[in-house]
Amino acid sequence: MNKNNLKLIAMLALLSMLTHAQLSFADELTPAEARVIAKQAYIYGFPLVDHYRVQYTYFQDLQHPEYKAPWNTLHNTARIYTPDDKAYPTPNADTPYSQLGADLRSEPLVLTLPAVEKGRYYSAQFVDMYTYNFGYVGSRTTGNGGGTFLLAGPDWKGTVPPGIDRVFRSETRFAFVFYRTQLQGADDLENVKRIQAGYKVQPLSAFLGEPAPSAAPPVDFLVPLSPEAERNSLAFFNQLNFVLGFCPIHPSETELMKVFAKLGIGPGETFDEHALPDDIREAIKAGIADAWKDFDALGQQVARGEVSTSRFLGSREFLGANYLYRMRATVTGLYGNDREETLYPPFYLDASGQKLDASLHRYTLRFAPGQLPPVNAFWSLTMYDAQRLMVSNPLNRYLINSPMLANLKRDPDGGVTLYIQHQQPSKEQLANWLPAPNGPFYIAGRLYWPKPEALDGRWQSPKVQRID
Repeated sequence: MNKNNLKLIAMLALLSMLTHAQLSFADELTPAEARVIAKQAYIYGFPLVDHYRVQYTYFQDLQHPEYKAPWNTLHNTARIYTPDDKAYPTPNADTPYSQLGADLRSEPLVLTLPAVEKGRYYSAQFVDMYTYNFGYVGSRTTGNGGGTFLLAGPDWKGTVPPGIDRVFRSETRFAFVFYRTQLQGADDLENVKRIQAGYKVQPLSAFLGEPAPSAAPPVDFLVPLSPEAERNSLAFFNQLNFVLGFCPIHPSETELMKVFAKLGIGPGETFDEHALPDDIREAIKAGIADAWKDFDALGQQVARGEVSTSRFLGSREFLGANYLYRMRATVTGLYGNDREETLYPPFYLDASGQKLDASLHRYTLRFAPGQLPPVNAFWSLTMYDAQRLMVSNPLNRYLINSPMLANLKRDPDGGVTLYIQHQQPSKEQLANWLPAPNGPFYIAGRLYWPKPEALDGRWQSPKVQRID
């Protein structure tokens, strides 16, 4: 037998072993069991995969129009967001952003925030690869006096040096720090730029004036799936496995990962859809569809006021094992704040329970005297279309917020009525017009640093009223 035949036989044997290994777990599962596991894994994994897509866009893909800066380099966006910003849903136009993609594999980062004048809100939100919020600095938590903070990954075992005010530990080896700096009016942008210029990020070795440790090995980053492919492609689970490779398994999820591994899902696992039996592959697709059905059902509960969106965002401790809530937050408002930082009253329906649609109706939203949103910082109402993106309009007005109160017309009793419609209203109503798209829309309320009466339910947001 010649060498080529021997090589061919060896290759066929290897392929047979690999295929058998891939099929063995599927052979032990019924399609019904595979469907349930796929649904669980998809709900669990969607936030990780979608977050990776955004982070890759921001910090890895130099050719992408949304690219910000290299890893471990702070990027300031010294402008407000507009309808041209489409990287993720429901961006705000209240607080110009600064973004930091943190690669914490080799050493921690030291973040310095400047002092900011009293009355201006600012914050830095720490988000891990699971999309859990694991810490805050800024007006609510550490005050406006500034400070120096250490951000460390799960593998760091060093000593905290003098001069550090607080340590934040990420569960995952990459993290995201999302800064918000309040814009107090159209003529305030230069002040925001000055504050952003005071945000400083440096490796711990540079902070200490010591040589840098050995660099972490380069990462062969996967090109992320498109948002559409994330929703229905089985390649989703390949991306999830890749992301989980940077996420040490949390003790509370050890058993869950054993279940996912039955479908080749988890850190170090291989998911090969082409090696699966047809009935298992179809069951996995059905499991993804089931996940979206649960997602939609939860959305109906939110729209009816049965579940508060404030329950969807926060730390691992706050969310526990409610992965559907985490998925809902990712799709509808990725990188949203904890409820103590920002409360998000949603406006999906009018007072009669009908979906909002400015191609069919005009609306008002009235705050009675003394019933404006109770906040320590400020509040806003931002208009979004059906895709949760900002809406182009002749005034370039994407929101109405509390800094605009001096320019709003008051009702005879001192209340405030906002006019929500697609067509420009009369001159008397123009100051209070929140322009809507010519079709379905959604309004996101934001209460930054809400007062106790907003958190405990004593204050309730008003209903959108149809006026035609």
